[in-house]
Amino acid sequence: MFAEQETRPMDIPISPPGTSEGSVYEDSTPPTTPASSPFFGASRGDELVSSSFPASPATSTLNSDQRVHDIPSVAALWRPSTGLVHNICVVGAGYVGGPTAAVLALHNPSIAVEVVDRDPHRIRRWKSPHLPVHEPGLGNVVRIARDGADFATSSASVAAIIGDAKRKPNLFFTCDSAGGISRADMVFLAVNTPTKTFGVGAGRATDMTAVDEAVREIALHAKPGAVIVEKSTVPCGTAQRIRQMFATLRPEIPVEVLSNPEFLSEGSAIDNLISPDRVLIGSSGTPAGRRAANMLASLYSTWVPTSRILEINSWSSELSKLVANAMLAQRISSINSISAICEKTGAEVDQVAKAVGMDTRIGPQFLKAGLGFGGSCFRKDIASLTYLAESLGLEDVAQYWNQVNVMNATQRNRFARKVIDRFDGNLRDRKIALLGFAFKKDTGDTRESLAADVVRLLMEERPTEIAIYDPYCQEEDILRELEVVLADHPNKDNVVKVLADPYLACSQAHAVLVMTDCDQFRNVPPQPRGRSLLTYQPSVARVDPEVYDSLAEVMMTPLKPEEETWTFNGISYRLAPQEACAADCASCRSISCRPATAEPLEWARIAYNLKEPKWVLDGRCFLDAREMEKLGIQLDTVGRQPGGSQSRRSSSIGI
Repeated sequence: MFAEQETRPMDIPISPPGTSEGSVYEDSTPPTTPASSPFFGASRGDELVSSSFPASPATSTLNSDQRVHDIPSVAALWRPSTGLVHNICVVGAGYVGGPTAAVLALHNPSIAVEVVDRDPHRIRRWKSPHLPVHEPGLGNVVRIARDGADFATSSASVAAIIGDAKRKPNLFFTCDSAGGISRADMVFLAVNTPTKTFGVGAGRATDMTAVDEAVREIALHAKPGAVIVEKSTVPCGTAQRIRQMFATLRPEIPVEVLSNPEFLSEGSAIDNLISPDRVLIGSSGTPAGRRAANMLASLYSTWVPTSRILEINSWSSELSKLVANAMLAQRISSINSISAICEKTGAEVDQVAKAVGMDTRIGPQFLKAGLGFGGSCFRKDIASLTYLAESLGLEDVAQYWNQVNVMNATQRNRFARKVIDRFDGNLRDRKIALLGFAFKKDTGDTRESLAADVVRLLMEERPTEIAIYDPYCQEEDILRELEVVLADHPNKDNVVKVLADPYLACSQAHAVLVMTDCDQFRNVPPQPRGRSLLTYQPSVARVDPEVYDSLAEVMMTPLKPEEETWTFNGISYRLAPQEACAADCASCRSISCRPATAEPLEWARIAYNLKEPKWVLDGRCFLDAREMEKLGIQLDTVGRQPGGSQSRRSSSIGI
């Protein structure tokens, strides 16, 4: 069974799956149980790895842990994945499914990874230079796994192992869900799980519509022995729910369901995937469940140290995801509640956060005051946790966690109120500019954007114009998000404008609201940050990677096609040229009219064209007040008292 795996993984041909773009509901007859079914053969992933890992002059003197983790550049190319998993299908090509599939494919070159999605537009973008998800480093990971690459390494030890072999494509995107699912030994479920807007639990419970539809599709086409892996954030008991659905829809086949929640932070998702704090794998705890968990662990162990892979029961795994997000959100709401006190006294919230964060029992993470948390995770996960507590009769627990969301909404309302009060409750004949719309820097995700709620509140005062600029968000995504929050405003199309030029957006504005802490918006150089785990190297002779503080800065450097080289874990790849887009490509037009986002804003230029009195409201606490004052700009910041003088601060508390 394992003899044919004695060749190096890059020499194993991977035939692209069928490319049919037909309906996702095509009928398909499930195949009979293959010889490589996960429930036939060896029972432990580590035994499979050792049996299929041939000795070589470069690795024979190392123990197994050194082979995998001390020289990851070799391990990522040389060590084949477990023989039980030949094909993976990821259902859902969104913010979780796409990056997860790309990193799995990058680290497991002998496994074919298919990503299926109903949306043909999204699939076309994954196949193009214009990915539907913006994440630093994602583009190169996708290109290596999707298009293949030549090795351009100069390391003699690595060259001795890989020779002249090429990295073959093993990441595929398709709308043919029937084909992708039927070929898969392991199916990852990465579909959207929003909060219910109707019926029982509306506003709190998780809407499982997409999950249930995907499970029915998987049950229809999955081959016997396929393992189902939950990546979506789901309520406690979802693994059991899936098992029951399979028992109803396909009672004749065995199925194991694993919970493997993602812990990705948008804007740093690739780094999170490359070096996770932990990988949770929840199983049923039965012998078959443990075997399935070992299969999944063997995929991750090609790059994640085994000490970070935690195998627990599926109930604990599902709840851990909700609790982790709830506790992180709790810290944000806690510091934002303190920011309200700071604005009424002489305290400054960033100083308080620094002092508190130096306590090793607390730490500095997630103590950044601002507009609060947005996006598709924190709010809905807290709501789900609240609903779970209510369902269990734990009303006091539900009220405790619900207050975290209440505080978050209050912070947004206070921010919008600052703008309205600034103009004595009258925004007529006023233009308001918003810098940033995504819920977080370094991402183009507009879902549950904080800016959308602020726009909704400002629109109630009938401003003349609200101009929005974001370096990463697509205009269509911004307008789609605003369509929901501005449904009742008849003149919204004439008032709200999305512009590709930040200077045009701010020109003649009565107020500029900074909504994201994008490095482009800073008025002082950013502090040096830790080096990313990924290194992008356009040309060894032309660029010294040590001069870059982060991957994001390098990603913004324009490259000539013939110079595109990417270095990862000590291996240099020559990226395959990408096919040119059609002449009418909307994404290309959008990029061509957008100024270079790597250059910091010229605040002097913005100040020159602002209406008097020039006013900026910093919602992310990262602009330098003294620098703004030099430009004649009045800066208000969340968590600081307006004006900034000690005398004014003292008088506010009666000193």
